Amino acid sequence: ADRSPQVKAFVTQDIPLYHNLEMKHLPGADPELVLLSHRYEELERIPLSDMTREEINRLVQELGFYRKETPDAPVPEEFQFSPAKSLPTLPPPQAPTTDGKTPPKRDKGEHPDL
Repeated sequence: ADRSPQVKAFVTQDIPLYHNLEMKHLPGADPELVLLSHRYEELERIPLSDMTREEINRLVQELGFYRKETPDAPVPEEFQFSPAKSLPTLPPPQAPTTDGKTPPKRDKGEHPDL
């Protein structure tokens, strides 16, 4: 039966706080996180049996799932499609470069007003 009270606590108490994360119970199957593309194609399976509740929460957040304060809290617009990383309709976030590289140079004429 259920080998991990940690996974069960995550499922019952934490999953409702995550946007775009749902639970499907498969009797007899080991608990695993199945990552799907926006077209519902399977991308990856991550076994959860040996992980603590804290480790699962950290993993899910590292994967980009948005965690709400309460199950009914609104989800900010920029996280509506999370954790999808590269939707063609959304521009990539402009993060400051921390690796010391200079940002790519703009082509001449791309911004003639600057």
